[in-house]
Amino acid sequence: MDVPTRQSYTMAVVDPDERTATAGITNVARSAAKAAAPTFAGMAINAAALGLPFFIAGGLKILYDGLIYLNFRNVHPPEEAEIQRKKQLAAQARASGAT
Repeated sequence: MDVPTRQSYTMAVVDPDERTATAGITNVARSAAKAAAPTFAGMAINAAALGLPFFIAGGLKILYDGLIYLNFRNVHPPEEAEIQRKKQLAAQARASGAT
């Protein structure tokens, strides 16, 4: 999940009073990772090959996206949750009317 998508989703599912704190926490985590990355990339280049940091970064990105999906696939923004609730009520009404 890239930055704009993640921020949009996060702001949609977090209470309005907590949005500033949530944005700060996610940005601090990204900044900390950016600060440490050159050290680990240098160690990987020294230990193995020039392309190793790119493979590691790609693997971590795939892992990150997969974990985000698995953890939040059932968490919907309030607007979508309301639509889902209406669909469920309509389906229940059809089912109870059909039997």
